[in-house]
Amino acid sequence: MKVGNNITLEIEILEKMLSIYCGSVHATAVLCAGCQDLLVYSAGRLAKCPHHPKPACKNCPTHCFPPDKRQRIREVMRHAGPKMPFYHPLLTLRHYL
Repeated sequence: MKVGNNITLEIEILEKMLSIYCGSVHATAVLCAGCQDLLVYSAGRLAKCPHHPKPACKNCPTHCFPPDKRQRIREVMRHAGPKMPFYHPLLTLRHYL
């Protein structure tokens, strides 16, 4: 998998996770302003990641998120991660492969 495709996949997965999180926690059909801002910020940081292939953020030697945004991303992933196989099974499988 090429670097560009890897980052694109990561951003797509993050967008899906944020839509699951925002849909159930904030009860909106589209991303609220706070979740949209987090997606834009995260996509920018992912695009500038110096590590290829990109490790999981918790295992990364360089933390590119400030502590508050890192905590918000953790909340999103804890909430949406277990639900991903039910909402987006092929995308989840592709991510793990």
